[in-house]
Amino acid sequence: MAGRREGPVVNSEPLADCVHCGFCLPTCPTYVVSGQETESPRGRIYLMDLAARGEISVDEAFGGHIDSCLGCLACVPACPSGVRYDKLIESVRPQVEREVPRGFADRLFRRLIFALFPYPNRLRLAALAGLLYTRSGLRTLLHRLGVVERLPSRLRALEALLPPVGLQALFSSVPEMTPGRGEVRLRVGLLAGCANRVFFGDVNAATVRVLAAEGCDVYVPRDNQCCGALSSHAGHEEDGAERAKATIEMFERYRLDVVVANVAGCGSALKEYGDILSGSPDFAERAKAFSAKVRDITELLAELPARTARAPLDLRVAYHDACHLANAQGVRSQPREVLRSIPGLSVHDIAEAELCCGSAGIYNLVQPDTAEELGRRKAENLQATGPDVVATANAGCLLQIRRFLDEGITVVHPVQLLDASIRGVALFATADLNAKTRERR
Repeated sequence: MAGRREGPVVNSEPLADCVHCGFCLPTCPTYVVSGQETESPRGRIYLMDLAARGEISVDEAFGGHIDSCLGCLACVPACPSGVRYDKLIESVRPQVEREVPRGFADRLFRRLIFALFPYPNRLRLAALAGLLYTRSGLRTLLHRLGVVERLPSRLRALEALLPPVGLQALFSSVPEMTPGRGEVRLRVGLLAGCANRVFFGDVNAATVRVLAAEGCDVYVPRDNQCCGALSSHAGHEEDGAERAKATIEMFERYRLDVVVANVAGCGSALKEYGDILSGSPDFAERAKAFSAKVRDITELLAELPARTARAPLDLRVAYHDACHLANAQGVRSQPREVLRSIPGLSVHDIAEAELCCGSAGIYNLVQPDTAEELGRRKAENLQATGPDVVATANAGCLLQIRRFLDEGITVVHPVQLLDASIRGVALFATADLNAKTRERR
């Protein structure tokens, strides 16, 4: 099977690059929270090395330390020796998935996640149930009775992350093709995403409007095709590889100049297709060519000289670096450049910016206790800047941060702020995740 790795846990040669200096420790969320060496990149590399040499088994204890890693990759840019921890953790996770037994409840919960989140139509039905649960008053009642607080931590996390999406927004979609204004600069394909198209259709709509305003023809495939990010980052390599092939074929229909992602985790996966499919004779070269076209929306907008005027937005914005944007893709300055192109808007960095918010794909569902501690810590650091708005470029971060942030602060994607500026509307901080706008008078 393309993408499947056999043999030892991980190649021992890159493991030897780690000199155990400890520069990774303060950047690692699980080490910061636990203080345990085995919960750090350095400690996990040592465990991988022992397993590669056959001195320890790939057992439940080993798997537990691998599972507890968020995969935020903050340790990679922090490492002075250039250790590619991202490649190491990606190599070992599939073997953990194959060899480490999980309890019945754990297996069932993970199967539920992977039977739901990569499928937009199934996710939409689940969201409808969530909407009914909220609007019927049942949610309020169960909280008042203390029922929710007595649920297992994973179910409490799932309940707490229900997004405030309305019925109309749940079934809205962007056109398959939106023409650019004026002389066309690029043919751009947008990955609508799975959770993104269901819960954050407003982010997709803003992305399309901004790109069209900047002279791009925008194509949004109607296929309910998952890019495979969740699978690949969780060690389900065969499923991730098959989804990567289908995504490449989906976009090849449009003869695009650029493929844009507005979800950091998805964009990271799209840029990894060349590696994921390197062993596939039919897709290796196509995957490399595809990945070379991928840009995060803020990355592309920073590259394109602005064509449209920006109206002022008098807002104080705290910016949160999504891990798979800053660490996996190396996109840090571009979102800030895009935000600072808006007159009147001030952008503020936060303390402990390198620490993950605890979302990390499905991490906040399968490791809810650590995720909650990290989420609360991130919210405190964001609130300390006194923002009107928090901006972050990842759907999971939007959900996670909204859960713990004060209700008076809106959480948005940076492209929504740029869209508001281009359209000349005012954005107000509200408790609603979907920022409310009104026409300037």
